[in-house]
Amino acid sequence: MITPKRKGRNIHIILETGIVAVIRAQSSEQLVDVAKALRDGGVKAIEVTMTTPNALEVINTVSGMMKDECVIGVGTVLDPETARAAILAGAEYVVSPTLNLDAIKMCRRYNAVCIPGAYTPTEILTAWEAGADVVKVFPASTLGPGFFKDVLGPLPQIRLSPTGGVSLDTVADFIKAGACCVAAGGNLVSKKALAENDWAGITQTAQQFIEKIKEARES
Repeated sequence: MITPKRKGRNIHIILETGIVAVIRAQSSEQLVDVAKALRDGGVKAIEVTMTTPNALEVINTVSGMMKDECVIGVGTVLDPETARAAILAGAEYVVSPTLNLDAIKMCRRYNAVCIPGAYTPTEILTAWEAGADVVKVFPASTLGPGFFKDVLGPLPQIRLSPTGGVSLDTVADFIKAGACCVAAGGNLVSKKALAENDWAGITQTAQQFIEKIKEARES
């Protein structure tokens, strides 16, 4: 089980850096290299999706090697059984594309940071009241930054994070609209960069995202 102190540290890193990297690497070795490149660029929250080949083995290996440098989580979790398996494998936060109340309950049982997916204001509030630490708005690309501003008007207590449509061109708008953090996949770690093992390029893109978030928060 993750200790309360450790959970607090994990939430702090996610919120302070303001970005979660969604990665679909082909191996543990590649993911470690990606995690190091992202860390060098200031991105310290790494989400390994369950669509990654041998995802649980990858999480176990990478979390063992990078636990003190990054926060390793699991994504695309659809049920409590998968959440439990990933947490026991080393995942310290759990991200879902949809709302599953039993998965939230499982995360709370093991003290893992929980980021369930939601789309409507009703789903968002339901997730928050069930114990979500952050609510993932997905797909955010169809809603846009204006949705965050509108929802947070009557519900300012909820931490919202967009997934889908987050790029260097849009990240500042989401932050200015009230998002506590964002999640980015291919726009942060592109397939081309992975194929070419372009770690320097990934670090540079990570730095650009971090800078955009910082500037948006300061404005």
